Amino acid sequence: MKDRDKAEEQLEKTTADLEKAVQQMSESGQSTVADKSDARTEKDRVKKLNKALGTNRGIETMFRSAYRVQMGLTALADNKANMMISINGIIISIIIASVAPKLDSNPWLLIPTTLFLLGTLVSIIFAILAARPRVVSTPIDLNDLRHSKGNILFFGNFSQLQESEFLEGLTNLVQDKTVLYESMMRDIYGLGAVLHKKFDLLQVAYTSFMIALVLGVTSFISVFIWILQTAP
Repeated sequence: MKDRDKAEEQLEKTTADLEKAVQQMSESGQSTVADKSDARTEKDRVKKLNKALGTNRGIETMFRSAYRVQMGLTALADNKANMMISINGIIISIIIASVAPKLDSNPWLLIPTTLFLLGTLVSIIFAILAARPRVVSTPIDLNDLRHSKGNILFFGNFSQLQESEFLEGLTNLVQDKTVLYESMMRDIYGLGAVLHKKFDLLQVAYTSFMIALVLGVTSFISVFIWILQTAP
């Protein structure tokens, strides 16, 4: 009888141990599944973020192309401005050296010469304004950079920093992809804004030069016709 009771107690104890083991295995399996699910969710989130931003190579190509276009247009605007400065300077020099001394004996040259000089003067002024460097130096510090109040990629901002501050700010910038892209976008926007002003000034310079040519040549022709008609 006693042996039977001991056997039953031993059986109950063994059963209880088995139930505990099964429960622990079940909890461990659920924890592993949860960890795998969390890891999968994090991977999916990263994939979606990368998909939203595009591939790194595609983004770099976009920024490289944008910088190349802006710098190419800036060089084109500067070349056009230099050309206007040279042409107008030559015209003004010729008029002053050749025509101005003859105004006393040929007063009819006064009106065409004045039109030429005024038009070319306006044109060369706006061409010089277009070619003139525009640098806005705004002093910034590392605190401004942390709050995105400056652009460390623009020399007008970082030239006011110490070398150690510049290195620290640039190191922090390259470690944060979002802030890095934002700084590059600001830099491209700044280049575009300066380029827009350059082409506006060039448009005025070329328009003034064209008007000076048209009015000057027309007035010269009109004066010649008038002289021929009034000649005895």
